[in-house]
Amino acid sequence: MRLSAQQRAVVEESFQFLTEFSKDKIIYGINTGFGPMAQYRIENEELEQLQYNLVRSHASGLGDGLPDQYVRAVMLNRLNTLALGGSGISMGVVDQLVLFLDNGIYPYIPEHGSVGASGDLVQLAHLALGLIGEGEARYKGKTRPVKDILKELKIEPVKLQLRDGLGLMNGTSCMSGIGLLNVIYATRLLRWATLIGAVINEIVRSYDDSYSEFLNRAKKHQGQQRVAAAMRRCLETSKLVRKREDRLFKDIEKVGNGKPIKEKVQEYYSFRCIPQIIGPILETVQNAQDILLDEVNSTNDNPVVDLENKHVYHGGNFHGDYVALEMDKMKIAVTKLSMLCERQLNYLMNEKLNDIFPPFMNLGKLGYNFGVQGMQFTATSTTAENQTLAFPMYVHSIPNNNDNQDIVSMGTNAALLAKKVIDNSFQVMSIEAVAIAQGVDSLGCRSKMSVAGQKFYDTVRKHLATFEDDKPRSKQLAELSLFLHENDPQIEIF
Repeated sequence: MRLSAQQRAVVEESFQFLTEFSKDKIIYGINTGFGPMAQYRIENEELEQLQYNLVRSHASGLGDGLPDQYVRAVMLNRLNTLALGGSGISMGVVDQLVLFLDNGIYPYIPEHGSVGASGDLVQLAHLALGLIGEGEARYKGKTRPVKDILKELKIEPVKLQLRDGLGLMNGTSCMSGIGLLNVIYATRLLRWATLIGAVINEIVRSYDDSYSEFLNRAKKHQGQQRVAAAMRRCLETSKLVRKREDRLFKDIEKVGNGKPIKEKVQEYYSFRCIPQIIGPILETVQNAQDILLDEVNSTNDNPVVDLENKHVYHGGNFHGDYVALEMDKMKIAVTKLSMLCERQLNYLMNEKLNDIFPPFMNLGKLGYNFGVQGMQFTATSTTAENQTLAFPMYVHSIPNNNDNQDIVSMGTNAALLAKKVIDNSFQVMSIEAVAIAQGVDSLGCRSKMSVAGQKFYDTVRKHLATFEDDKPRSKQLAELSLFLHENDPQIEIF
């Protein structure tokens, strides 16, 4: 990984300008304390130590460390922001970030610590701590003292200058890094959910008009239309779906006289409203992606260097409200998706509703074996947890920092909760996938399914074979959930 010559020149110019500009001026974070302590001027001989004091004092987070790929996302986002030249950072910090990324050194960044207002101060302090050779980091899958890793690789700790400590910490790179990965996984979740929505309509032999081009074009939402189009692509080779014009529009004289129609005229909402439910979730995730890309390509720091006009501006670009609001919207939307999966699963479990499958997709002896009954409890419990986690962090501002930070975003908390909701939803989906595969076996209909449906069935069965007996299957479910999390469907969705 390398910065372009132009990026390096901008970073260097910004640092040199800020160095000269601050010599006879009061500039926050260079020759002042931080937060409410900004009213105290720092003596020249203490300026560099001030940056170390900031990093070390704020590396005070708790909780599990972020997984390696999330730390990498945080580092990439911070590098991208600093390379814009608006932070006045030294080239040494930029080069150290590149070295850490190239060598796969991932400092411990805890889940808990950020209020998302003056940026992700605590989490990014832990990143900065690693760059100066302190604390712990993950390297080649193991957690070790950073100083030992750097010694092994013959890398020197970075020397903090001017406002390097504050420049590393004063931004939204942690919440944005987590948020962008949330976008990737939420989009994948939606692809699987759309495929599952098609397959589940297929195996119950639904009519084709709920995802038809005309019906969904009659409503102007692009997300709905894209989901319906994806369902049509999935089902174009199916021999199971029924055409409305071939069935209930004919032979009307054969029904009536006060007797109920044997066939369902319309499916339950969780089957026939899939484009209308997944569509707005898709648009929510896409909007979050747009907002987050704007955020990570911005100077989310304070103060901000204006090289063109040779000035420094004090403000609040580190505030994480844009990210917090999008993450809250995303976790609300994804929670609704998990609720859709749970309702579809419930339909498959209840023979009185579906009138097609054995109770609980039990392919063994009824009353003696239990099928997917136990798994359904897990899906229901996990969906309920999502419903609680969906409550927004955006409105949970708590003043702190001697009321200097009197209104905060809680953006990193929102991003982490969205991550949890997404992970939970893959677990719920894996249970629904097993139930669908059991349903296919109970009907013996694989050969009549669409190509997409057959591929989906085969994917499930690679992880969990058809079963009649009762034994623990948590491990196989976890493997299936992880597979769905890390892989896209084999057919184009969106």
